[in-house]
Amino acid sequence: MKLPPNEQLIIALDVDKESVALELVDELKEYCVTFKIGAQLFTKCGPKIVEKIHHKGCQVFLDMKYHDIPNTVAGAIRAAVDMDVFMCTIHVSGGTKMMQAALEARGDRLTPKLIGVTVLTSMDQPMLEEVGVMKTLEMQSNLLVNLAQKAGIDGVVASPQEVFRIRQTVDKNFIIVTPGIRPEIVADDQKRVATPKEAIRLGANFLVVGRPVICAPSPIKAAEQITREMWEAK
Repeated sequence: MKLPPNEQLIIALDVDKESVALELVDELKEYCVTFKIGAQLFTKCGPKIVEKIHHKGCQVFLDMKYHDIPNTVAGAIRAAVDMDVFMCTIHVSGGTKMMQAALEARGDRLTPKLIGVTVLTSMDQPMLEEVGVMKTLEMQSNLLVNLAQKAGIDGVVASPQEVFRIRQTVDKNFIIVTPGIRPEIVADDQKRVATPKEAIRLGANFLVVGRPVICAPSPIKAAEQITREMWEAK
């Protein structure tokens, strides 16, 4: 049975060629409506890649993880507004003034959704301590989630292991975007992972999937498998 596109699935276009990215969009847009553009693709192709994905009838999650002085981040958000992106990321560790400047730059629009980066899913406890954070991963995540909610941004990026705890403490409309999704648990540089079904049941609003789809022998089959798992979690 053919499943409809899942609006909660976001495919990460972690490639550096426009032609490859657009081919993936053409292949996979029957399974999802939103594609993530990160630093790699955006640096290579610039804003035109956003426009071309829009022309294919899809939304863009611009994952640039803005972290700078408030004025600079505000300027970046105004540019994201002009590009009509659906969602973009800012680092919560940039502080309340920076997050509020981003909100002011968005104005009265509902998009882009402003999603705060808390603790990167590639980080574990030793890596956190290496950069001078002596709190546990859980304590640091809690601190940054609370800061994001108080600042008024739309949600956070959180690993699967943090989703359930966060969902119990935030407003029901607070968005949780979850990377580190694997149909089967595999060993790579993502330290904190989960299956699509687990992440949805824990309370994630959006799942970001990159390599398990775009590097699969058949990206279409991989996307279909993930989509099926997500629908089964409902």
